[in-house]
Amino acid sequence: MTAPALQFDVFTLFPDVFAPYLQSSILLRAQQRQLIQIQLHNIRDWTTDRHHITDDEPYGGGGGMVMKPEPIFTAVESVLGSPPTCPVILLTPQGRLFNQGVARQLVQPALEGLTAAAELPSPRLALLCGRYEGIDERVRQYLVSDEISIGDYVLTGGELAALVVIDAVSRLIPGVLGDPDGAEDDSHASGLLEYPHYTRPPEFRGYPVPEVLLSGDHARIARWRREQALLRTWQRRPDMLPNAPLSDKDRKFLAKLEAELPQEPDA
Repeated sequence: MTAPALQFDVFTLFPDVFAPYLQSSILLRAQQRQLIQIQLHNIRDWTTDRHHITDDEPYGGGGGMVMKPEPIFTAVESVLGSPPTCPVILLTPQGRLFNQGVARQLVQPALEGLTAAAELPSPRLALLCGRYEGIDERVRQYLVSDEISIGDYVLTGGELAALVVIDAVSRLIPGVLGDPDGAEDDSHASGLLEYPHYTRPPEFRGYPVPEVLLSGDHARIARWRREQALLRTWQRRPDMLPNAPLSDKDRKFLAKLEAELPQEPDA
């Protein structure tokens, strides 16, 4: 059996929540084609008491419960070795903000493995899902190698964040998407928001598809799409433009937009 390009090891208290998403659509096909492999590990399996307790009251008082360090350390080290032989990522609101650039960093070892001449072990990423009030700080200090947040809000646990990371990273592996250029066209992949999409019929309820998309002129279509991506980013996420790779034509188009921007009324 061919080794997958990338293996994800997910450590969680609720492995059942992953199946509906992982067994659907693109991620299911990627697993069937051995492009990725996803192993779910129930942290409760590494508890030693008959009630499988994984949390306890916080020292110093306060509300909520804290995940205990023993089952987490034992689970991760039993699967990945001591010390772990791959990155161990804690999904937490305190982590660095996840974006397309971080996804590219995480997938890089897999891309390098695909181009290596020798057969190498599959790169692995371990994702640790927190729950309850938080996780014992010693896990963060002595076991975790990275911390990632998917946004400035609070979720019930790290499982949804782990699915976001798996999805975004997997899409960057060649062959996972049907369109080989699909990942590069997505919003944020090029540093811009994505251009608008249309499909049949050419007119719906009196709303037509832009003429340029029906012209068959691929150069015009490419330029229209680029300008639409620039326009949409300028309108909705101007904070992205300073870091986007822009050509001279792009800058001239943005300058034209700025010149046409209506003046703000006097206060």
